[in-house]
Amino acid sequence: MKCFSRYLPYLFRPPSTILSSTCHTEADIISTVEFNSTGELLATGDKGGRVVVFQREQESKSQPHRRGEYNVYSTFQSHEPEFDYLKSLEIEEKINKIKWLPQQNAAYFLLSTNDKTVKLWKISERDKRPEGYNLKDEDGRIRDPSTITSLRVPVLQPMDLMVEATARRIFSNAHTYHINSISVNSDLQTFISTDDLRVNLWNLEITDRSFNIVDIKPANMEELTEVITSAEFHPQQCHTFAYSSSKGSIRLCDMRLAALCDKHCKYFEEPEDPATRSFFSEIISSISDVKFSHNGRYLMTRDYLTVKVWDLQMENKPVETYQVHDYLRGKLCSLYENDCIFDKFECVWNGSDSVIMTGSYNNFFRMFDRNTKRDVTLEASRENSKPRAILKPRKVCVGGKRRKDEISVDSLDFSKKILHTTWHPHENIIAVAATNNLYIFQDKVN
Repeated sequence: MKCFSRYLPYLFRPPSTILSSTCHTEADIISTVEFNSTGELLATGDKGGRVVVFQREQESKSQPHRRGEYNVYSTFQSHEPEFDYLKSLEIEEKINKIKWLPQQNAAYFLLSTNDKTVKLWKISERDKRPEGYNLKDEDGRIRDPSTITSLRVPVLQPMDLMVEATARRIFSNAHTYHINSISVNSDLQTFISTDDLRVNLWNLEITDRSFNIVDIKPANMEELTEVITSAEFHPQQCHTFAYSSSKGSIRLCDMRLAALCDKHCKYFEEPEDPATRSFFSEIISSISDVKFSHNGRYLMTRDYLTVKVWDLQMENKPVETYQVHDYLRGKLCSLYENDCIFDKFECVWNGSDSVIMTGSYNNFFRMFDRNTKRDVTLEASRENSKPRAILKPRKVCVGGKRRKDEISVDSLDFSKKILHTTWHPHENIIAVAATNNLYIFQDKVN
């Protein structure tokens, strides 16, 4: 396993101020985190509807170690609270997902979504301003044409660098239920937005209509047995996407077969062991996240206790299963009572698909090396956040005599949880969101 060190001496909290973890508001809690395709930018969204974009520092000869530090690049309000008067429902401003579009020019584009509305944002730099207008003065007020005696050629004058975020498209009024995921297609022209019962296909240039490509809503809602929990496009095949369900299954769909992809082309599900069945079996088997590997050969899914890797050529069982926190299996009753059993953990691949990362409780996050089959538990906390300090592996003691460096399972803090993580696409740099704090770690630097 790679040894990760604390690379940034900061704990980020939108909008870019350092705040004690004991005095944050609900709006400050980070709800999504995502690197762009180059890893130069890192975006976070929070429950207050804000998006904070961090930019990586450029390497300098005088301070080479600063390469890898991320500083605030732009902060903007993506969504505002709304009210649906027809249904008498309040629509939260919380950012559910952020997805970057691959960079095509000097500007950056990202999609952000709350429960109902997806927005396309353009983030651009401006370091010049026009001066010398004929029909208006320097303050922008319109001049009396009768006072104009000569014509001037407007010129561009240098100014302090300003980063602007503008909403270029708003994709709304297409979801009856809450949006849980969005995914950009490899054709760079379309994307999907997914709610509990439907998957909609959008064109990035068209906001007034979308195509419903999956609809699992039964005629009688009393017959509803499962919901869609996540969906993602294949990284290379623009016609292929997968979506997961609350029953622990994954469906692979091909948009070339039919306009409505209600009939899947592949169905991935692991048969349940009757010996281990319990009252909580259906709840803990619900998939909270699904991710294609970068090479497109594998699917990774996260349920409450495990991460599973599926080969797209084998539907009957996963090729790899990793226990994230199996020591909680005996505490499912109390986790059900405090609603933690419904927490939705994300999972992520590293750039080469050789290591998997996902979160747990007590601000722990887990890494699994697929080649060596070794795993490690690390902790993101202020106590071990000294600059360039090496993270020490943590171990959880289930019973019996506890060693000095172990923590008892009864001492775990279930209010501290790592739900959202992301991995740099090319380097061993990771970002971990813990409540209102963003931690950035990188592979040990000599």
